[in-house]
Amino acid sequence: MKKILESIKNWLGKLSFRTGVIVLLCCIPFYILSFAQMALPLSVETKGVLWIILFGLAKTFQYSGITILGVEGVRRFKRIFKRRNTKKQEKDASL
Repeated sequence: MKKILESIKNWLGKLSFRTGVIVLLCCIPFYILSFAQMALPLSVETKGVLWIILFGLAKTFQYSGITILGVEGVRRFKRIFKRRNTKKQEKDASL
């Protein structure tokens, strides 16, 4: 089992940064759906099953996306947001 998980991790790590970002963004709709379905007029058992499935899919996309990005991808992602915040602060300071 450990060998299989290691091979999946290696395969995911070979995918591109862009693919990692797309997979990571796919978790957002599943998080929203996992909690929004609670407002539907369904039985408690059905809501529980839907929550487990949708929340599980959200977590799967989240961890897969992070694995694809890897350490260097996460650093790159943080730099992108840091640049945006710095530019915004400079713009606010000039006003």
